[in-house]
Amino acid sequence: MIASVKTLLSSVVDYAGLFPPAKLSMREAMAKYAQDKTSNYSWMLGRFVLPESRLNEFEELLPQFPLKQWSLSIILSKELTSEIERVRSLNNSKIAIAALEFPPLSPTQIERVFPLLPAGVDLFFEISLHGNLEFHLDVLRRTGASAKVRTGGITTDAFPRMNQLCQYIFSFAEAQVPFKATAGLHHLLPGNHRLTSEPNSPSALMQGFLNVAILAALVYWQKLTPEDALAVLKESSIEGFQFKADSIGWRDRQLSIAEIEEARQQFFRSFGSCSFQEPIDDLKELKLL
Repeated sequence: MIASVKTLLSSVVDYAGLFPPAKLSMREAMAKYAQDKTSNYSWMLGRFVLPESRLNEFEELLPQFPLKQWSLSIILSKELTSEIERVRSLNNSKIAIAALEFPPLSPTQIERVFPLLPAGVDLFFEISLHGNLEFHLDVLRRTGASAKVRTGGITTDAFPRMNQLCQYIFSFAEAQVPFKATAGLHHLLPGNHRLTSEPNSPSALMQGFLNVAILAALVYWQKLTPEDALAVLKESSIEGFQFKADSIGWRDRQLSIAEIEEARQQFFRSFGSCSFQEPIDDLKELKLL
């Protein structure tokens, strides 16, 4: 295991097996997460992503799994007041609420809901790729919250254009707003893949999670122009990157292991994926694991 790669990808996958296209049952998703938490690759696994509406179902099944503590990222819907109250009242020693994820809200709605939120929890507010980014980033910066950007889905129109994703990552960095990505990042490098396991499923160009992670670190440290940033996202060969124990490089740009660690802690936090196995398989195939 290359130390710089492990730093780049530590706790990077928030497991969302309950969501499409995997859409596992609660028991199946919990079993996979519990198993992966005791595997050789547990260092790469972050939170278990759970809709607040299924919290009771989760708690009922909890005694059946030996995992001592579950780190949850709770997905909230439009019923914010009651859902936040439910989260705040949760009292279970096996559950740690690590993050709350919000649907797209207006800046005014974000400011209104913020005083209701528990302290010490990461807050991710989804930013629409078609909304007013400047106003949203202003309120997120002032409140200390983070952004969430959708990088795919089960339809082709759910995938942002690469130049659009670049623009958003630059904007997050300029505003000093951390972010997470969700959906469409199952694979290490960009490429065309089927959107679901259905035999007649359409295909789409998916972003690579390695590209996004490296791009975010380079942008955080102001080592890229927007034109170069797009080239990083488009890099479809592992040979385009250089991996050493103490650094990762792209062309003549270098990231030290300390820079990678800070960028992950302060800027690119994680990505949600309904598969944990696919990222691992890609890393193995390209000899990074």
